[in-house]
Amino acid sequence: MKSPTSNRRLVMSGIAALAVMATVPAAFAQADKPIRIGYSMARTGMLANATPSQSNTYELWKEQVNARGGMVVGGQKRKVEFVTYDDQSKPEQAVRIYEKLITDDKVDLLLAPWGTPFQIAIAPVLEKFKFPMVGNTAASVALRQVKPGYIWFPTSAIPDRIGVELTAMLKANNVKTAVVIANVLPFTKEIKNYLEPELKKAGIEVKFSTEYPPDIKDMTSILTQVKQANPDAVLALAYPGDSVLYAKQAKELGLSSPVQFIAIGPSDAFFAKAVGAASAEDVITIAHWSPRPEWKGSQAFHDAYVKKFGEDPDYLNSALAWMSLEILESAVAKGGLDKAKIREVISKDTFETINGPVRFDGVQNAITPTAFVQTQKGKLQIVWPKSIATGQYEAKKSW
Repeated sequence: MKSPTSNRRLVMSGIAALAVMATVPAAFAQADKPIRIGYSMARTGMLANATPSQSNTYELWKEQVNARGGMVVGGQKRKVEFVTYDDQSKPEQAVRIYEKLITDDKVDLLLAPWGTPFQIAIAPVLEKFKFPMVGNTAASVALRQVKPGYIWFPTSAIPDRIGVELTAMLKANNVKTAVVIANVLPFTKEIKNYLEPELKKAGIEVKFSTEYPPDIKDMTSILTQVKQANPDAVLALAYPGDSVLYAKQAKELGLSSPVQFIAIGPSDAFFAKAVGAASAEDVITIAHWSPRPEWKGSQAFHDAYVKKFGEDPDYLNSALAWMSLEILESAVAKGGLDKAKIREVISKDTFETINGPVRFDGVQNAITPTAFVQTQKGKLQIVWPKSIATGQYEAKKSW
């Protein structure tokens, strides 16, 4: 006959065994459950032509993550699925979507929409729900006014820094005179406001300066004045749509300024296709990435993007999108899906990305230098600053 103590031990062992049996299926069920990641994207409206380089990058990442078994969460791999909506190029629509993603769709993680106004607009939503998100395609001095804690911006293309660095590049290449034309959208207008005082401080004469609406259809009258000014440098602070218009009409009018800078557009493969390879050659634009051996994974990302989409990634927005995914994936591997732990990891850690190391000071990348690339023989090369340059600046020979 067994003692009462022995009986109690048997009962406790049985309970423990049942508990283990109950948790094992639960663990497997959790591992089989995909991680749901939400975001909005401008698929219609004025900005729809600018977003594919970002949404393509998201799709490539998801494909690669799932091919290797999924994201690492708590030591287990879980597949990824997207929950995504069209924000119709309207920041207020993005705000509604991100609230829905958090409250109704109950997604596990969030990715950023396209563009500065959208990411600033949803920052209060992230703060309200204590939901961390890594931004990407956003750049403005206003980012520094965003309350630190639940959103971070890996770009170094901040307008005040662009003003300083672009002026330094022009000065280093003996530019004496310049013309500034700017789209009145916030990012480009902001660059203009910081750039012109820097040019004046450096002794570079601004021979002509003007602004134009984002839906401009004809730049002939503006570019006629640019041609008459005959500057050493034309600084066209344009968005993707008007960057193409500028290049085409500059060619038609025979603008001969040796320095041709176009703010946004030429870093994306669509630009050369739209204006022709010869017109794209020697154009300078904003970007701080290039595939290079010391930036781990940068060449692999480039090659995978080309293989999947048949064109180069955008050296600005595609790279930023991939960086944000690398940072998020690293944070989840370390902190799981716990929002507070993800927030802590991103706020404090240094991340190795395809654009080199990234560490955040508040909401802003504290390491990556502001840089510019130039199309040379059909490929984008970093030409400024010299510390990360992959090529030397070349004057534009012709359109």
